[in-house]
Amino acid sequence: MHLFSPIRSTSVFHILKNAARRYSIRVSGPAGCTTIPHQGLPKRVKIVEVGPRDGLQNETFIVPTSCKVEFINRLSQTGLQSIEVTSFVSPKWVPQMADHTKVFSEIEKKPGISYPVLVPNTKGLEAAIGAGVKEIAIFGAASESFSQKNINCSIAESLNRFQSVVDIAKSNDIRIRGYVSCVCGCPYEGPIEPTAVAKVAKQMYDMGCYEISLGDTIGIGTPGSMRGVLEEVLKVIPPEVVAVHCHDTYGQALSNILTALEMGIATVDASVAGLGGCPYAKGASGNVATEDVVYMLHGMSIETGIDLRKLVLTAEYICHVLNRTTSSKAGLALSGVQNKQG
Repeated sequence: MHLFSPIRSTSVFHILKNAARRYSIRVSGPAGCTTIPHQGLPKRVKIVEVGPRDGLQNETFIVPTSCKVEFINRLSQTGLQSIEVTSFVSPKWVPQMADHTKVFSEIEKKPGISYPVLVPNTKGLEAAIGAGVKEIAIFGAASESFSQKNINCSIAESLNRFQSVVDIAKSNDIRIRGYVSCVCGCPYEGPIEPTAVAKVAKQMYDMGCYEISLGDTIGIGTPGSMRGVLEEVLKVIPPEVVAVHCHDTYGQALSNILTALEMGIATVDASVAGLGGCPYAKGASGNVATEDVVYMLHGMSIETGIDLRKLVLTAEYICHVLNRTTSSKAGLALSGVQNKQG
């Protein structure tokens, strides 16, 4: 017995065609599909696009600066409100980000869009300030082992180092966002206690970070473990300052994001085409694809302000540059429909 036996393939194409045309997924037809608003979920979700930084940092092919600039400029046309564009880190550690100053200076900065950059230390911050950066991101970990492997110091030492970064940034009217890595599990330690995550998140918030992004760095989380993490974190900081950053290693990212939405979280990190990975976390496959997140949110009548058609076309552009296929299932489906439509 076929699960969808009452629906003919022509009807499926008709549904996809309508979805591609409208992108709000308010479709109806022979299958009787329709969008029903979900009670208790945010009415609007902010997507933080991390593709240009987190998405590209682990690529072995060094993307030309002009292509990075074009990529970011295209993302700026999609309706995104926040695009993390690069990392002011030493090229010795992340060669892909060696052109950080040039990329930041050459992109077209549209009003109403923030263009944060990652900074690892005061040296990186000074370079970012010189480039005219208005928002930065700093990072810590809930795992001692990961902290040592990633930035060669303990969690406590890393937070002490970043306090000076935060102080200088605040004195220059620069907004600070904080990342907490390995919130559901560590490639070296295994499961991480939710209380450890909450402790780091609270410290970063108290330091002056306006938003704390909780990263499932190796994509090991499930709705159960994500709920456990959020229950502890939300005891110490409010939901409006929390974001989730999910990798899709085990195919759990969308489920984990939905769990976060149910708990009042309204900011989600994502990477177009599912690009990404952490160079210090073996087995950490790509981030959740922005297209998949937007498709799901629009299907629940949750606003994002994003034009999914433009997002899919932007994903096609960067995938062409990288000579790879998108990891977004929604992107693949909608690209096929767009191509059939001509």
